Amino acid sequence: MIETTAAVVRETGGPFRPETVRLDGPRADEVLVRIRAVGICHTDLSVRAGRTPAPLPAVLGHEGAGTVEAVGRAVTRVRPGDRVVLTFDSCGACPPCRAGLPVRCDHWAALNLFGGFRLDGSATVHGTGRHRGAALHGHFFGQSSFAGYALADERNAVPVTGPPVPFEVLAPLGCGVQTGAGAVFNVLRPEPGDTLAVFGAGAVGLAAVLAARSTPVVRIVAVDLRPDRLALARELGATDVVDAAAGDPVAAVRELTGGRGAQHALETSGSVRALRQAVEALAVGGTCGVVGAPPAGSEVGLDVPGLLARAPRIVGVNQGASVPERFLPVLVDLFRAGRLPVDRLVRTFPFAAVEEAAAAAESGEVVKPVLMLP
Repeated sequence: MIETTAAVVRETGGPFRPETVRLDGPRADEVLVRIRAVGICHTDLSVRAGRTPAPLPAVLGHEGAGTVEAVGRAVTRVRPGDRVVLTFDSCGACPPCRAGLPVRCDHWAALNLFGGFRLDGSATVHGTGRHRGAALHGHFFGQSSFAGYALADERNAVPVTGPPVPFEVLAPLGCGVQTGAGAVFNVLRPEPGDTLAVFGAGAVGLAAVLAARSTPVVRIVAVDLRPDRLALARELGATDVVDAAAGDPVAAVRELTGGRGAQHALETSGSVRALRQAVEALAVGGTCGVVGAPPAGSEVGLDVPGLLARAPRIVGVNQGASVPERFLPVLVDLFRAGRLPVDRLVRTFPFAAVEEAAAAAESGEVVKPVLMLP
């Protein structure tokens, strides 16, 4: 085992408290990673708040990036010293995984959100001091990277080769950027002349805006309630912005498109009201990708006659529907080429300031807080 400092959440609504914890050594197919940077995602905050029902006490964090410290005897993809991005986990053996669709893994929920342990029920993180011997819920997205070290599976540790990229840029690629960019590249796939309307200008929505610049769309419409986010969206490539606090975004999108509506919409905010608006803003036969995750049990009301008349497609999108070992290196190359300036979304914080960073994310002051470790 190895001792490290982790940000532990012990109760719903509680703080991220630095604690010394003990990590298992890597099993045959596992990788021990020294974390150098980790992004804060709204899923981490949703779990802490109890809106996403993952078990506590836990070490969260699922946008880790760092260097490989040690590997299990069966690991072949990475070796000690490699720089890696950590992303979601998958079992590698179920029918979807064998078909090359890890995001549809039969064990996705247990491995990434609701389990807290390995599939065999064993813990990866243990308490010390007065909590000595007590298992903590870890293995969050196969990593639990709010810590100095994380234990990951070989399948969710993606090596980064070539010219160095800052760890604070690599970290958000594993979830937020992959989700927004993947929704555009892998699911919506805009065609020449199309319009894409992105509802929500947070990290995921702005990643979608950045990705859309590399597609043949003619309009990229960003919809949000915050003028500062809309201004940033325009700087990053949105051709049009809509302040949803100032008027009806559905009417605004239709006006921008000569009454037709958008061929593609992406809802990233987790607001069920925004989801209905995104569907209603579509052109006939358009597609709405659903990325934002509202609290468990949330439902949305849709106009059924409108569905029959306009024939929209509504598609849930998890993790950008990506195959990380292929897709994440593409995102790295796009950043190096200046076509995916993820650094414009990031503000760094020292790991000890995790509560300050979380507050900045919750308030919307910062698009993507990234915690830095030595």
